Amino acid sequence: MTDSRRGKSRLVADRRYSKTQTKTSKSRKAAPAKRRTRRATPKRGGIIGFFTGIIGWVFRFFLRLFIRAGIVAGLILAAFVGYEYSTLPNVSEALDGRARGSVQLLDRDGVAFAWRGDQFGGVVTADTVSPHLKNAVIATEDQRFYSHLGISPRGVASAVRINLSEGRGPLSGHGGSTITQQTAKLLCLGVRYDPDNWTNEAEYIADCRRGSLYRKGKEAVYAIAMELKYTKDEILSIYLNRAYMGGGAYGASAAAERYFSKPASALTPQEGAMIAGLLTAPSTLAPTSNLERSQARAATVLRLMNEQGYLSDEQTRAAQANPAMLSDKAKTQTGGYFADWVMQSGPDFFTRDTTEDVIISTTLDQRIQKALDETIKEVFATKVREGSKAQAAIVVMSADGAVRGMVGGRETNVSGVFNRATQAQRQTGSAFKPFVYATALELGYSPYDTVLDEPFCMNIPGSGRWCPGNYSNQHYGQVTLFDALARSLNVPAVKVSESVGRDLVRKVSEDFGIVSALRDTPALALGASEASLLEMTGAYAGILNGGSSVTPYGLRELRLVGEDQPMMGAGGGIGERVINEEAARQLIWMMEKVITQGTGGRAKLPDRQAAGKTGTSQEARDAWFIGFTADYVAGVWMGYDDNTPLAGVTGSGLPAEIWHEAMLRVHEGLPVRPLPMIEPTPPRQVAQPQPQQQQQPAQPGSQGGNALENTINDLLQSIFGQN
Repeated sequence: MTDSRRGKSRLVADRRYSKTQTKTSKSRKAAPAKRRTRRATPKRGGIIGFFTGIIGWVFRFFLRLFIRAGIVAGLILAAFVGYEYSTLPNVSEALDGRARGSVQLLDRDGVAFAWRGDQFGGVVTADTVSPHLKNAVIATEDQRFYSHLGISPRGVASAVRINLSEGRGPLSGHGGSTITQQTAKLLCLGVRYDPDNWTNEAEYIADCRRGSLYRKGKEAVYAIAMELKYTKDEILSIYLNRAYMGGGAYGASAAAERYFSKPASALTPQEGAMIAGLLTAPSTLAPTSNLERSQARAATVLRLMNEQGYLSDEQTRAAQANPAMLSDKAKTQTGGYFADWVMQSGPDFFTRDTTEDVIISTTLDQRIQKALDETIKEVFATKVREGSKAQAAIVVMSADGAVRGMVGGRETNVSGVFNRATQAQRQTGSAFKPFVYATALELGYSPYDTVLDEPFCMNIPGSGRWCPGNYSNQHYGQVTLFDALARSLNVPAVKVSESVGRDLVRKVSEDFGIVSALRDTPALALGASEASLLEMTGAYAGILNGGSSVTPYGLRELRLVGEDQPMMGAGGGIGERVINEEAARQLIWMMEKVITQGTGGRAKLPDRQAAGKTGTSQEARDAWFIGFTADYVAGVWMGYDDNTPLAGVTGSGLPAEIWHEAMLRVHEGLPVRPLPMIEPTPPRQVAQPQPQQQQQPAQPGSQGGNALENTINDLLQSIFGQN
């Protein structure tokens, strides 16, 4: 029987699976065939395949190693950066980084004339300074400042290339540092100054500026931390406040005031360029040190500003054609010798080593100081031969010892140099003689009393026979004391000194303020001992003020910035009485004759009385003229630093002329006042010592007629005899 359904399709079984499942099943069946096709691809074999595999394996190994090492290094770097980030101070704390304080010196009228220490003019920010200064700093120091992350690999690579091409080490010379890195250095990478760890501030700063590879790495970490904590303008603000800009000025504000006497917000393009140019070498490029060199550097900065689009071509040409100049105030604000002397006379912890900001009020009269500077310049330009190494010094003070002006050498308005007015100890010569006659007048002698000027010798124990002579090599017989002083006769001075007692002469001199050691020899009367010009001028001030001692001083008051009460007052002034006022007034009368009738004729002033004394030391190594009017005392010294004798110069010559020129300028516009002098009473005879005899001190009382005086005079006459 045949099957009638054979050859027909199934009615149910074919529908058991969906079409999708069927396709999937087919694809699964096809997959093994494809794998069989890949396995059929032949592998590269032989030696080439072996080495290729080795190289690939090594490459993959080191790649994985470097990636892992980079991750570890990154984590370590992040840890260091995080630590430095946590130690960074607030911006306000980071602005003023000085270890020392500043000292501002004010003249007698309260006007600032000099700065010492680390000056800080006040806080500025990147927004408050002149945009010209801000742009000049960026153009000069870090033109990509606003785009990098604290370090510039390109800048470092360029610096290394330049250093190697110039024969230096890779880290010596150009540093390639960004402004952020420079600021990190200014912050000393977070290390604060500790006197226990460093001998001084200079050693601390040198340690902060070291350029070792380790230091560079630490600096980079610190810079990145700064970039994370501060904004770009905050970093720039710290830099503009901390950077040293020469002339003792730290920060843009102090520099703007120091050089241009204006705030940092008012700087012109050329002034901003000059300050920015100082950052590479602030001490040598400072305009107070070398204005031309500073201007040349500023011209380069202006060009960089132009190239980077901060200035137009027209602005650049105008700025370069009119370079920045120091203000008139800035030109004179070194304070010169006077400021140095005041700083040395005050306590170190408030002057040279102060950690506070200090204001010192002084006795300086800037009008008088200018007069002295002009006098020295004119004299050496017109009256001293070209090429001469001779030096001169001048001191002017009031009768109470307040110093009004000082020049310590032929170079004026300088600082930190040898001051011949205060530091040089020189033989005083005949400028010492007024103290011999002051002693005699105090003992009662009269300027009209006489002494015999004749050849005279003494036997000095241990030295033998000594015979003083007059400068003129002549003798004038019986002369009055005032005539002997006016002519600067040596023999009468020695006789008077020995008669009144050498010990008394020394005491009077020391009481008047000559603190240098005075030799106990008969040559004391002739100025064989040494003293400074300041000492001698102060001693003459004691004569002018009526016979009281004087301590020269320049510091009137010292106080801390922000404080109303002074920390200390004047360190000098009028002291104890040395001789009676009548004797002092008579001595002034005698010294007035020195100018009107004697050796000081070249010092005579045309409109007012003056008194003084010439002085020339042994072999003319020193020449002096010291004198006074009713208003001021002035001392002049001239000589060589190496004690070379002066050629043709004595106290009555060039020093008297310098004194005359200086006092003309000092008294310009001042009313005329007479000297406080009195003419003495009629003359008496001075007891005369005999030659070759050691003299004994005379006793007071030569004016008067009591029994004690007569007895003393009879005793002296019996010892010395009488002409």
